[in-house]
Amino acid sequence: MARLFGTDGIRGLAGGDVLTEDLTRRVAFAAARELLVDGTGDRPVVVIGRDTRPSGPMLEAAAVEGFTAAGCDVVRLGVVPTPAVAHVVVRGAALGLVISASHNPAPDNGLKLFAAGGSKLTDAQEDAIEARLDDVVPTAARGADLTDSTDAGRDYAEHLLSTVGSLDGLRVVVDGAQGAASHVAPDVYRRAGATVTAIHCDGDGARINEGCGATHPESLAAAVVEHRADIGIAHDGDADRCIVVDASGTVLNGDQVLGLLALARKDAGLPAGDVLVATVMSNLGLVQAMAAADIAVVQTAVGDRYVLAAMLEGGHRLGGEQSGHVVMLDHATTGDGLLTALQVMDRVVRSGRTVGELASAVTLLPQVLVNVRAPRERAHATDVLDAVAKEEAQLDGGGRVLLRPSGTEALVRVMVEAPTQDDAEQIARRLADVVSR
Repeated sequence: MARLFGTDGIRGLAGGDVLTEDLTRRVAFAAARELLVDGTGDRPVVVIGRDTRPSGPMLEAAAVEGFTAAGCDVVRLGVVPTPAVAHVVVRGAALGLVISASHNPAPDNGLKLFAAGGSKLTDAQEDAIEARLDDVVPTAARGADLTDSTDAGRDYAEHLLSTVGSLDGLRVVVDGAQGAASHVAPDVYRRAGATVTAIHCDGDGARINEGCGATHPESLAAAVVEHRADIGIAHDGDADRCIVVDASGTVLNGDQVLGLLALARKDAGLPAGDVLVATVMSNLGLVQAMAAADIAVVQTAVGDRYVLAAMLEGGHRLGGEQSGHVVMLDHATTGDGLLTALQVMDRVVRSGRTVGELASAVTLLPQVLVNVRAPRERAHATDVLDAVAKEEAQLDGGGRVLLRPSGTEALVRVMVEAPTQDDAEQIARRLADVVSR
């Protein structure tokens, strides 16, 4: 049986074969039993947040049943960004559950857990929860305390505002993806002093991520040009990501944003300002730009929780992914799209430079990614490794090759970076042919 937990929690069609009310109830019960309830009689407090999807309340009700049956008190936070849930856990809740499928379309939903301290679960913790899914879930709530809180969003906003100075004079367009950031992001950016134009911020969960948000920044780019804004910010459905658009309407790569923030951190003389944590998918151009600034790049497996694990292990403070997930441990325990946006905008205002100028410090190499339908073991086959070594020798440090077997499908992902787009495409095609033999 395939592993239930993916790179970032459990996702699937809400009410479909996988993500059912019964599964949600069982996951909540198993998580509480595995991570919290110790038989002492104490009732730990669990918080639940969700995005705007229509299926959210249904899954929330099932999660409440599971947690209360396990002996927990529950606080429902309503519609809040994922990092707001993590923030509440940092401030004392025993466990947090986010009901969201992030950038997925509206029919999907997902379950994402934050352990005490506000960190995502380890692989071992997820495996232990999966192993308990067949436990019998009592139907009685056993005197549980169920409350609703409106404080989480307000406290989270105040926390965000405490991390930056005034953004007076900055003109911003924000795309809330019809998700959890729809109301809080425009409000926070305005309170920070920016002049804000909001698009896709109605909070209509039936249209979450539909042609908008972090995965569809085209309308944001057009709006930035139309309104003559200085910067555009796009979030995804649960607001743990941030995509940045410059004044010309150009969408900046996540690696450029990471580089911008790393350079800002070093220029400010902040602790651990000479290390950036990124994944193996980060562009070689980011590594080269950081090397030129005497900033070391530590690379991890794909997934922001692996980035966070490396940060905690090494005492590093900044890390992230190409996708726009950025972790800043000075202020948060997980990727936070609003925090990222505020820090980028603060850098723009303090430096007196445009976001495009700041991002230009990272020159990206052309990158090609090809998914090859083949057994995952082919990524480590001798003939494939020989072909990779030959191509890397030809690149002679001017590019790189990365082969990654899919974790869930019979696919091998071939990623190539090279001095030109044509070079990258040709190398990728040659390697794809070898992998598919």
